Amino acid sequence: MADHLANTLAAVCGVGGIVGYAKGKSVPSLVAGIGFGALYATSGYLIKKNADYGVELALGSSLVLVGATGPRALRTRKNVPVLMATLGFLGSGYYAKKLYQNYYGV
Repeated sequence: MADHLANTLAAVCGVGGIVGYAKGKSVPSLVAGIGFGALYATSGYLIKKNADYGVELALGSSLVLVGATGPRALRTRKNVPVLMATLGFLGSGYYAKKLYQNYYGV
């Protein structure tokens, strides 16, 4: 399940970056969307292979996504930044729980 979420977030981030570029000609949105998509895709691959640091990478990516999109989402209230910040927040909670479960064996 954890790898499916990471791969879904990878796709949504990539599409979000493309939409941000298409609507506002925002190159930073495109670069960030593709970058976050690559981070989530890598974490999904690592989680699927039971390799080290997959969940940690997904959690870190989610936290940075919230930090990067949260202020803009609050300031502009536009759909794409709000969606990205919300997904980052939900991903942060999910992967924090997974990391806790992995660490404590719960």
